[in-house]
Amino acid sequence: MIDSSLLGASANQNWPFWLVTITLVVAAVIDGYKLKVPNWITFPMILSGWAVSAMSFGWAGLGWSLVGTLVGLALLLPAYAIGGMGAGDVKLLAGVGAWVGGTVTLYAYCVSVLIGGVIAILMVLYRRSWHKHYSQFWTIWNEMITIRDPEQLSVIAADRKSTMLLLPYGIPIAIGTIAYFAYTGMLL
Repeated sequence: MIDSSLLGASANQNWPFWLVTITLVVAAVIDGYKLKVPNWITFPMILSGWAVSAMSFGWAGLGWSLVGTLVGLALLLPAYAIGGMGAGDVKLLAGVGAWVGGTVTLYAYCVSVLIGGVIAILMVLYRRSWHKHYSQFWTIWNEMITIRDPEQLSVIAADRKSTMLLLPYGIPIAIGTIAYFAYTGMLL
């Protein structure tokens, strides 16, 4: 039998992870349908993470939350800068960071990258377009190595977008982050 006092204490302590989880699920569903994570999800997520951290732990909490936000931004901004990801995905991970801090965001990101890779491979296999996307991958890789100018790479990516198989990256962010929360016991 489950001790209800322990369950209540756990829910009281882990509510931020549940709130982030619910927000991620909503963002992933919208991203799956519209290929966009809207600002009405990301900005309140970031700002509320800062506010709750500051109210709960003062300046130290706000600093911890700001570092988490910066980690989330820093992890995905390079992909965004070269046109490989949408701004909503970047802000979504920044919102995760605002709520859970830099370290948890980094580990959740690592799991999300693995999930994203698996989903991308499954999408390519499902569409039976392995050769096209394999060739496209090496073209993009060579462009990144030789061009190195994020603005020029972004223009090239925008031109190529209509021929790409797009992965709504809010989905891997949600699955990876929630999986990391569950694995580490943050949802218990």
